[in-house]
Amino acid sequence: MEKEISQAVVRRMPRYYRFLGDLLEKGVERISSNELSKLMKVTASQIRQDLNNFGGFGQQGYGYNVRFLHEEIGKILGLDQTHNLIIIGAGNLGQAIANYGRFERLGFRTVALFDINRDVIGKEIRGIRVYALDALEVFCQTHKVDIAAFTMPKQTADNTAQRLVELGIRAIWNFAHVDLNVDEESVIVENVHLSDSLMQLSYNITKNN
Repeated sequence: MEKEISQAVVRRMPRYYRFLGDLLEKGVERISSNELSKLMKVTASQIRQDLNNFGGFGQQGYGYNVRFLHEEIGKILGLDQTHNLIIIGAGNLGQAIANYGRFERLGFRTVALFDINRDVIGKEIRGIRVYALDALEVFCQTHKVDIAAFTMPKQTADNTAQRLVELGIRAIWNFAHVDLNVDEESVIVENVHLSDSLMQLSYNITKNN
């Protein structure tokens, strides 16, 4: 039986991946958990506990091989695979996501955008076509789609989510201003509220005045 990993640990893994990638770019070949803890501002024991969930990877007296650990965390996160992504909503945020090339380097390949606005339907964003939302079913039935990013108004999010669940979508990356809940347990939903971070900043600015 596969070990159940807590979501708190899963949410920390991308940060490890990012810091290790930065170390690779600087030519660092190995690092101890103590050195990594100082960089990341977390405890060394936290790092060891997190990584032990997946097998450890460190060697006593040597630390971690940066390239090996970076690659292994990439595999844990599924970054050694390509995930096809569609974007529902070709407005400013949808276009910004489509234009962000780093997602593709991480293995997230945007294959289409969808919208109801006739002014953008048929256009291309970085070579990626914008389709009418009515074409969603046909596209998903004829193309492999793993993830849908929602950047449309919240009023249409629930209905569109249900359509995608019925089409066999595996995950929804939701930027619509509503917490999505889908009945299908096999569909993973990540609700992202950009304004939450700004409100946290606002709180801390106000508190420190």
